[in-house]
Amino acid sequence: MHIDPYIVLGSAVIGLLVGTTGAGGGALMTPMLILLFNVTPAKAISSDLVAAVVMRPLGSLVHLRKGTVNLRMVSFLAMGSVPTAFLGAYVLHLFGDSTDAQTNVERALGSALLLGAGALVLRFVMDRRARNSREGRITEITVLPIRTILVGMVGGFVVGMTSVGAGSLMIVLLLFLYPTIGANQLVGTDLTQALPLTAAAALGALAFGHVSFAVTTSLIIGSVPAVIVGSFFSSRAPDRYIRPVITFVIFASGLKYVGVGTTNLGWTLVGVLAAGFLSWLLSARPWTSDDSAPVSAET
Repeated sequence: MHIDPYIVLGSAVIGLLVGTTGAGGGALMTPMLILLFNVTPAKAISSDLVAAVVMRPLGSLVHLRKGTVNLRMVSFLAMGSVPTAFLGAYVLHLFGDSTDAQTNVERALGSALLLGAGALVLRFVMDRRARNSREGRITEITVLPIRTILVGMVGGFVVGMTSVGAGSLMIVLLLFLYPTIGANQLVGTDLTQALPLTAAAALGALAFGHVSFAVTTSLIIGSVPAVIVGSFFSSRAPDRYIRPVITFVIFASGLKYVGVGTTNLGWTLVGVLAAGFLSWLLSARPWTSDDSAPVSAET
């Protein structure tokens, strides 16, 4: 079994991000394996799912000790996500390992990523307009059973099919469903609800034989220590900084998967960064200073 040190290093970076934000696992780990290490989509997705079964419980335990997990919400999410995760894994199996099948998987993955990125941008704009500071605590909210189960069903199918959803898409859907809760407060619940979901999808992946154990071992070695460290800091993670970074990376991965060429992708991302920087300049106006405050005289 060959342990790839570069996969270990890359998975450590992504594991830190997952522990800190609750998102980025499938959205970042799978694209890294496919785009940087030439792992086939089916093997990348399945190996990522199996590694997540080891990685996420440790981050979840940290949040359980901190009281940032709503177990009632977790139970309803699992009701919806576990059955549909098996369904998604079966659909992936039907696609097979042919070139056309891998292209179909990439298109599905890219569509899921772009959907998540667009939803994050929309949620951010809505929060700004409503002046929603998102200071509610996850343990104090009223859980909406039916809607939460539906969120779980959508996330479960997508994670079984593409390995994306346990963090990236699921947390996006929860941000819309519970608009008073900040992403930081949702991290613990999201990591915990992902346990039965990723376990179900991983069992499906093992049953249908797409897992590369060398890749999975490399992912576990790098991501497990990193996700523990990230989980310790997640309660203090600055939501206004983390969400834009996650959105940008998810958007870039989605464009690549839906077929955007390397050159066009590069210029598109440069344009997005430039637009984001210009927007920040117009909003923050860092060149201005508050000189109107009175200066107290020395006594």
